[in-house]
Amino acid sequence: MAKEKGTRLIANNKKVYHDYFIDETYEAGIELAGTEVKSLRAGNCSIKEAYISVDNGQVYVNKMHINPYEKGNIFNKDPLRKRKLLLHRSEINKLIGKTKEKGYTIVPLKVYFSGSLVKVEIGLARGKKLYDKREALAKHDQKREAERDFKVKLR
Repeated sequence: MAKEKGTRLIANNKKVYHDYFIDETYEAGIELAGTEVKSLRAGNCSIKEAYISVDNGQVYVNKMHINPYEKGNIFNKDPLRKRKLLLHRSEINKLIGKTKEKGYTIVPLKVYFSGSLVKVEIGLARGKKLYDKREALAKHDQKREAERDFKVKLR
């Protein structure tokens, strides 16, 4: 019998959806040390201030905070170090081409376990203007009120 590949969410970046339009998403592996994986299993991760950069044809996630593992002593790495993302060459080339266009950036959306592997979902994003943010909030409020009215009518 084969093991089922379950996914378990570690960290989610909800603020990205408020600040950006997400055009495409990619699933990337991440290069980690052993104590970092143990810390992630405990759920100690934050991607609120993280961003993605491309250097010399490689994709890196910067400022992704992984708390040091409590029992890791000398094997712990810097919590905010630069970590390499693992993508196919064609995906990297596509991301590089898109980010050279005006207004595009790459942002981390969520970090999760896929089976025993740690994955990062990254998104190709365009920045929202202030009026776009207001419009999105208004739509969200209308949707919430409609759902509330619907619940009241069912009772």
